[in-house]
Amino acid sequence: MKSSHPDSPQPDDGAAPECVTLVATATLPTRYGTFTSYAFRVAGGDAEHLALVMGDVAEQPSVLTRLHSECLTGDVFGSYRCDCGEQLDLSLRYIAAEGRGVLLYLRGHEGRGIGLSNKIRAYALQEQGRDTVEANLDLGLPDDAREYDSAAAILRILKVTSVRLMSNNPKKFDTLARHGIPVCERVALAVPVREENERYIRTKQLKFGHYYFDENE
Repeated sequence: MKSSHPDSPQPDDGAAPECVTLVATATLPTRYGTFTSYAFRVAGGDAEHLALVMGDVAEQPSVLTRLHSECLTGDVFGSYRCDCGEQLDLSLRYIAAEGRGVLLYLRGHEGRGIGLSNKIRAYALQEQGRDTVEANLDLGLPDDAREYDSAAAILRILKVTSVRLMSNNPKKFDTLARHGIPVCERVALAVPVREENERYIRTKQLKFGHYYFDENE
């Protein structure tokens, strides 16, 4: 399924924080279909985020949207320790089926913001019996260091006015609402619960309030 290639969007006056800048755009053909890719840079750091856009989303209502945190082990290597890779795949499939939507790939979110090396250290603690939250805290790190303000700014730059959000994470809904981007619907991402990730998913539900098992049980 192919997408239109819209003109490069410009920030709405006063709508997008100055910390996020659109730096490049190009067509990206994928196994899911053809997207337009937009690269963004966040001021004051090394963070770069990528938006994949299919179809016309500017000033359109209820755009199917995914805010996806970078996860090298899940997204690239198919790790069963988490559900990230399967959620990424499902999100892109949903967008392709609809022919319109946005996926924001948020860099710097590895291990809920603690980085790749620390995530592997946390995995080692989980092998000793700690859960995903306890392992981060035992390392002296936050249980979740991610922020989604940049994601809201990117949606503003893309002129997305309201979304149907593919997420189980209430923090994402709260952030978009705070930035004046209405979430019209939560689109469930029901992926297989495996022996290797069941405790991880249960912990996200119990300690972060993630919506999950209503769709999986």
